[in-house]
Amino acid sequence: MPSWFDFENDLKKVAREGKGAFVQQKSIELLQSIANRQDCNVIYYASGFLEKPHIPHFTSITGEDVNGFMTGLHGQDFSKRLLLILHTPGGSPGAAQTIVEYLRSKYSAIDVAIPTYAMSAGTMIALACDRIIMGRQSQLGPTDPQLVIDNRGVSAHSVVNLFAKAKKEITTNPVLALAWNPILAKFGTALPEEAGRAISYGTGLVEEWLQKYMFADKEKPADLAKEVAEFFGGTEHGSHSRRIDRQKARQQHLNVVDLEDDQNLQDEILSLYHLSTIAFGHGPAAKMILSQTGKTWIRSLP
Repeated sequence: MPSWFDFENDLKKVAREGKGAFVQQKSIELLQSIANRQDCNVIYYASGFLEKPHIPHFTSITGEDVNGFMTGLHGQDFSKRLLLILHTPGGSPGAAQTIVEYLRSKYSAIDVAIPTYAMSAGTMIALACDRIIMGRQSQLGPTDPQLVIDNRGVSAHSVVNLFAKAKKEITTNPVLALAWNPILAKFGTALPEEAGRAISYGTGLVEEWLQKYMFADKEKPADLAKEVAEFFGGTEHGSHSRRIDRQKARQQHLNVVDLEDDQNLQDEILSLYHLSTIAFGHGPAAKMILSQTGKTWIRSLP
Protein backbone atom coordinates (compact mmCIF):
# COMPACT_ATOMS: atom_id res chain seq x y z
CA MET A 1 0.00 0.00 0.00
CA PRO A 2 1.40 3.44 -0.89
CA SER A 3 1.90 5.54 2.24
CA TRP A 4 0.88 9.16 2.75
CA PHE A 5 4.47 10.14 1.96
CA ASP A 6 4.45 8.10 -1.25
CA PHE A 7 1.38 9.95 -2.53
CA GLU A 8 2.86 13.26 -1.38
CA ASN A 9 6.07 12.58 -3.30
CA ASP A 10 4.11 11.55 -6.41
CA LEU A 11 2.12 14.75 -6.19
CA LYS A 12 5.28 16.86 -6.08
CA LYS A 13 6.10 15.60 -9.56
CA VAL A 14 2.79 16.91 -10.94
CA ALA A 15 2.39 20.48 -12.19
CA ARG A 16 0.41 22.73 -9.87
CA GLU A 17 -2.56 23.03 -12.22
CA GLY A 18 -2.81 19.23 -12.49
CA LYS A 19 -2.63 18.28 -8.80
CA GLY A 20 -6.40 18.26 -8.27
CA ALA A 21 -6.98 16.07 -11.31
CA PHE A 22 -4.21 13.72 -10.14
CA VAL A 23 -5.82 13.16 -6.74
CA GLN A 24 -9.28 12.80 -8.25
CA GLN A 25 -8.19 10.24 -10.85
CA LYS A 26 -6.22 8.15 -8.34
CA SER A 27 -9.21 8.19 -5.96
CA ILE A 28 -11.68 7.09 -8.63
CA GLU A 29 -9.35 4.26 -9.69
CA LEU A 30 -9.31 3.02 -6.10
CA LEU A 31 -13.10 3.26 -5.83
CA GLN A 32 -13.48 1.30 -9.07
CA SER A 33 -11.12 -1.38 -7.80
CA ILE A 34 -13.14 -1.73 -4.59
CA ALA A 35 -16.42 -1.85 -6.50
CA ASN A 36 -15.15 -4.54 -8.89
CA ARG A 37 -13.67 -6.79 -6.22
CA GLN A 38 -16.52 -6.38 -3.74
CA ASP A 39 -19.25 -6.39 -6.44
CA CYS A 40 -20.93 -3.34 -4.92
CA ASN A 41 -21.47 0.38 -5.29
CA VAL A 42 -18.99 2.63 -3.47
CA ILE A 43 -19.32 6.20 -2.19
CA TYR A 44 -16.53 8.04 -0.37
CA TYR A 45 -17.65 10.93 1.84
CA ALA A 46 -14.65 12.79 3.22
CA SER A 47 -14.25 15.96 5.25
CA GLY A 48 -11.17 18.15 5.68
CA PHE A 49 -11.91 18.89 9.34
CA LEU A 50 -8.46 17.75 10.48
CA GLU A 51 -6.66 19.93 7.92
CA LYS A 52 -9.06 22.90 8.25
CA PRO A 53 -10.21 22.93 11.90
CA HIS A 54 -10.94 26.68 11.80
CA ILE A 55 -13.96 26.34 9.47
CA PRO A 56 -16.30 23.75 11.05
CA HIS A 57 -19.31 25.20 9.20
CA PHE A 58 -17.68 24.11 5.92
CA THR A 59 -16.40 20.68 7.02
CA SER A 60 -19.34 19.34 9.05
CA ILE A 61 -22.35 17.37 7.83
CA THR A 62 -24.95 19.84 6.53
CA GLY A 63 -28.12 19.77 4.50
CA GLU A 64 -26.27 20.55 1.27
CA ASP A 65 -24.45 17.22 1.43
CA VAL A 66 -27.47 15.42 0.05
CA ASN A 67 -26.72 17.21 -3.23
CA GLY A 68 -23.35 15.48 -3.24
CA PHE A 69 -24.93 12.10 -2.61
CA MET A 70 -27.43 12.69 -5.39
CA THR A 71 -24.49 13.40 -7.69
CA GLY A 72 -22.52 10.37 -6.52
CA LEU A 73 -25.43 7.94 -6.81
CA HIS A 74 -26.16 8.86 -10.40
CA GLY A 75 -25.54 5.88 -12.67
CA GLN A 76 -25.13 3.29 -9.92
CA ASP A 77 -26.71 -0.18 -9.92
CA PHE A 78 -29.19 -0.02 -7.04
CA SER A 79 -29.73 -3.78 -7.08
CA LYS A 80 -26.28 -4.07 -5.46
CA ARG A 81 -25.36 -3.09 -1.93
CA LEU A 82 -23.62 0.17 -1.09
CA LEU A 83 -20.27 0.47 0.64
CA LEU A 84 -20.16 3.94 2.19
CA ILE A 85 -16.66 5.03 3.20
CA LEU A 86 -17.13 7.73 5.80
CA HIS A 87 -14.69 10.27 7.28
CA THR A 88 -16.39 13.10 9.18
CA PRO A 89 -16.46 14.99 12.49
CA GLY A 90 -20.27 14.97 12.44
CA GLY A 91 -22.67 17.85 12.13
CA SER A 92 -26.41 18.32 11.88
CA PRO A 93 -28.63 15.41 13.02
CA GLY A 94 -31.29 16.69 10.62
CA ALA A 95 -28.83 16.48 7.73
CA ALA A 96 -27.83 12.99 8.85
CA GLN A 97 -31.49 11.97 8.78
CA THR A 98 -31.90 13.32 5.24
CA ILE A 99 -28.80 11.44 4.07
CA VAL A 100 -29.81 8.17 5.73
CA GLU A 101 -33.35 8.25 4.41
CA TYR A 102 -32.15 9.10 0.93
CA LEU A 103 -29.59 6.28 0.86
CA ARG A 104 -32.05 3.80 2.35
CA SER A 105 -34.59 4.69 -0.33
CA LYS A 106 -32.05 3.56 -2.93
CA TYR A 107 -30.29 0.55 -1.39
CA SER A 108 -31.61 -2.44 0.53
CA ALA A 109 -28.18 -3.19 2.04
CA ILE A 110 -25.54 -0.69 3.20
CA ASP A 111 -22.15 -1.28 4.79
CA VAL A 112 -20.08 1.58 6.17
CA ALA A 113 -16.28 1.64 6.42
CA ILE A 114 -14.52 4.08 8.71
CA PRO A 115 -10.88 4.86 7.84
CA THR A 116 -10.40 6.90 11.02
CA TYR A 117 -13.26 9.09 12.30
CA ALA A 118 -17.04 8.99 12.03
CA MET A 119 -18.10 11.10 14.97
CA SER A 120 -21.39 12.54 16.25
CA ALA A 121 -23.82 12.73 13.31
CA GLY A 122 -21.34 10.55 11.41
CA THR A 123 -21.84 7.89 14.06
CA MET A 124 -25.59 8.27 13.59
CA ILE A 125 -25.18 7.51 9.88
CA ALA A 126 -22.99 4.49 10.70
CA LEU A 127 -25.61 3.16 13.10
CA ALA A 128 -28.17 3.26 10.27
CA CYS A 129 -26.14 0.75 8.24
CA ASP A 130 -26.13 -3.05 8.29
CA ARG A 131 -22.44 -3.54 9.06
CA ILE A 132 -19.63 -1.27 10.28
CA ILE A 133 -16.11 -1.97 9.01
CA MET A 134 -13.49 -0.63 11.43
CA GLY A 135 -9.71 -0.83 11.71
CA ARG A 136 -7.56 -0.51 14.81
CA GLN A 137 -7.41 3.24 14.24
CA SER A 138 -11.13 3.72 13.52
CA GLN A 139 -13.53 5.31 15.94
CA LEU A 140 -17.14 6.23 16.49
CA GLY A 141 -18.27 8.81 19.02
CA PRO A 142 -21.16 9.84 21.24
CA THR A 143 -24.27 11.11 19.45
CA ASP A 144 -25.39 13.45 22.23
CA PRO A 145 -26.61 16.63 20.50
CA GLN A 146 -24.69 19.89 20.66
CA LEU A 147 -26.41 23.29 20.73
CA VAL A 148 -24.66 26.34 19.27
CA ILE A 149 -24.46 29.03 21.97
CA ASP A 150 -22.20 32.07 21.54
CA ASN A 151 -20.70 30.45 18.42
CA ARG A 152 -19.57 27.29 20.24
CA GLY A 153 -21.05 23.87 20.76
CA VAL A 154 -22.63 23.15 24.12
CA SER A 155 -23.94 19.74 25.15
CA ALA A 156 -27.74 19.59 25.27
CA HIS A 157 -27.39 17.30 28.30
CA SER A 158 -25.30 19.97 30.04
CA VAL A 159 -28.02 22.56 29.44
CA VAL A 160 -30.71 20.29 30.87
CA ASN A 161 -28.53 19.42 33.87
CA LEU A 162 -27.64 23.08 34.49
CA PHE A 163 -31.27 24.18 34.67
CA ALA A 164 -32.18 21.17 36.80
CA LYS A 165 -29.40 22.05 39.23
CA ALA A 166 -30.52 25.69 39.35
CA LYS A 167 -34.12 24.70 40.04
CA LYS A 168 -33.09 22.36 42.86
CA GLU A 169 -30.80 24.90 44.54
CA ILE A 170 -33.26 27.79 44.25
CA THR A 171 -36.10 25.65 45.58
CA THR A 172 -33.94 24.70 48.57
CA ASN A 173 -32.63 28.24 49.12
CA PRO A 174 -34.53 31.04 47.26
CA VAL A 175 -31.73 33.52 48.00
CA LEU A 176 -29.59 31.67 45.44
CA ALA A 177 -31.91 32.95 42.70
CA LEU A 178 -29.86 36.16 42.72
CA ALA A 179 -26.72 34.23 41.86
CA TRP A 180 -28.40 32.04 39.25
CA ASN A 181 -30.39 34.78 37.51
CA PRO A 182 -27.62 36.22 35.27
CA ILE A 183 -26.54 32.72 34.25
CA LEU A 184 -30.04 31.53 33.36
CA ALA A 185 -30.94 34.81 31.68
CA LYS A 186 -28.00 34.37 29.31
CA PHE A 187 -29.43 31.09 28.03
CA GLY A 188 -33.12 31.96 27.99
CA THR A 189 -35.98 30.04 29.56
CA ALA A 190 -36.83 28.14 26.37
CA LEU A 191 -33.39 26.57 26.03
CA PRO A 192 -33.96 23.57 28.36
CA GLU A 193 -37.02 22.55 26.36
CA GLU A 194 -35.08 22.93 23.11
CA ALA A 195 -32.24 20.85 24.54
CA GLY A 196 -34.64 18.14 25.67
CA ARG A 197 -36.22 17.96 22.23
CA ALA A 198 -32.78 17.72 20.60
CA ILE A 199 -31.85 14.78 22.86
CA SER A 200 -35.11 12.94 22.14
CA TYR A 201 -34.81 13.61 18.41
CA GLY A 202 -31.27 12.25 18.01
CA THR A 203 -31.74 9.25 20.27
CA GLY A 204 -35.06 8.44 18.63
CA LEU A 205 -33.54 8.39 15.15
CA VAL A 206 -30.72 6.05 16.18
CA GLU A 207 -33.16 3.77 17.98
CA GLU A 208 -35.43 3.61 14.94
CA TRP A 209 -32.57 2.87 12.53
CA LEU A 210 -30.96 0.19 14.71
CA GLN A 211 -34.25 -1.61 15.16
CA LYS A 212 -35.08 -1.45 11.46
CA TYR A 213 -31.67 -2.36 10.04
CA MET A 214 -28.71 -3.64 12.08
CA PHE A 215 -30.77 -5.28 14.81
CA ALA A 216 -33.66 -6.47 12.62
CA ASP A 217 -32.70 -10.15 13.03
CA LYS A 218 -31.82 -9.99 16.72
CA GLU A 219 -33.99 -11.14 19.59
CA LYS A 220 -36.10 -8.29 20.99
CA PRO A 221 -34.71 -5.70 18.52
CA ALA A 222 -36.78 -2.83 19.96
CA ASP A 223 -35.41 -3.27 23.48
CA LEU A 224 -31.84 -3.67 22.24
CA ALA A 225 -32.09 -0.66 19.92
CA LYS A 226 -33.37 1.51 22.78
CA GLU A 227 -30.52 0.40 25.05
CA VAL A 228 -27.80 1.06 22.47
CA ALA A 229 -29.28 4.39 21.33
CA GLU A 230 -29.29 5.57 24.94
CA PHE A 231 -25.67 4.47 25.35
CA PHE A 232 -24.49 6.48 22.33
CA GLY A 233 -26.67 9.49 23.18
CA GLY A 234 -26.15 9.44 26.94
CA THR A 235 -24.00 11.34 29.41
CA GLU A 236 -21.62 8.60 30.54
CA HIS A 237 -18.94 9.42 27.96
CA GLY A 238 -17.82 12.65 29.62
CA SER A 239 -16.89 14.30 26.32
CA HIS A 240 -18.53 14.63 22.91
CA SER A 241 -15.19 13.67 21.34
CA ARG A 242 -14.84 10.46 23.38
CA ARG A 243 -13.36 7.61 21.33
CA ILE A 244 -15.56 4.53 20.88
CA ASP A 245 -13.38 1.90 19.21
CA ARG A 246 -14.48 -1.34 17.61
CA GLN A 247 -14.16 -3.32 20.85
CA LYS A 248 -16.54 -0.95 22.63
CA ALA A 249 -18.80 -0.97 19.56
CA ARG A 250 -19.01 -4.76 19.69
CA GLN A 251 -19.87 -4.57 23.37
CA GLN A 252 -22.94 -2.62 22.25
CA HIS A 253 -23.97 -5.56 20.03
CA LEU A 254 -23.08 -3.71 16.80
CA ASN A 255 -22.27 -5.74 13.70
CA VAL A 256 -18.59 -4.81 13.39
CA VAL A 257 -16.19 -6.26 10.81
CA ASP A 258 -12.42 -5.88 11.14
CA LEU A 259 -10.93 -3.89 8.26
CA GLU A 260 -7.77 -6.00 8.52
CA ASP A 261 -9.72 -9.13 7.54
CA ASP A 262 -9.46 -8.05 3.89
CA GLN A 263 -5.96 -6.75 3.21
CA ASN A 264 -6.80 -5.47 -0.27
CA LEU A 265 -9.80 -3.54 1.01
CA GLN A 266 -7.76 -2.09 3.86
CA ASP A 267 -5.03 -0.93 1.47
CA GLU A 268 -7.54 0.69 -0.90
CA ILE A 269 -9.57 2.43 1.80
CA LEU A 270 -6.51 3.80 3.58
CA SER A 271 -5.04 4.92 0.26
CA LEU A 272 -8.27 6.83 -0.42
CA TYR A 273 -7.98 8.39 3.00
CA HIS A 274 -4.36 9.43 2.40
CA LEU A 275 -5.26 11.00 -0.94
CA SER A 276 -8.14 13.01 0.52
CA THR A 277 -6.05 14.34 3.40
CA ILE A 278 -3.42 15.48 0.89
CA ALA A 279 -6.10 17.18 -1.20
CA PHE A 280 -7.54 18.97 1.84
CA GLY A 281 -4.10 20.00 3.01
CA HIS A 282 -2.96 21.42 -0.34
CA GLY A 283 -6.09 22.97 -1.80
CA PRO A 284 -9.36 24.79 -1.06
CA ALA A 285 -11.55 21.67 -0.86
CA ALA A 286 -13.36 21.25 2.48
CA LYS A 287 -15.57 18.22 1.70
CA MET A 288 -15.83 15.74 -1.14
CA ILE A 289 -18.13 12.94 -2.24
CA LEU A 290 -16.77 10.53 -4.87
CA SER A 291 -18.31 7.51 -6.58
CA GLN A 292 -16.87 4.54 -8.46
CA THR A 293 -18.80 5.78 -11.50
CA GLY A 294 -16.52 8.81 -11.61
CA LYS A 295 -19.11 11.26 -10.29
CA THR A 296 -17.55 13.92 -8.05
CA TRP A 297 -18.95 16.58 -5.73
CA ILE A 298 -16.55 18.95 -3.98
CA ARG A 299 -17.33 21.70 -1.46
CA SER A 300 -14.54 24.28 -1.69
CA LEU A 301 -13.86 27.40 0.31
CA PRO A 302 -15.17 30.59 -1.31
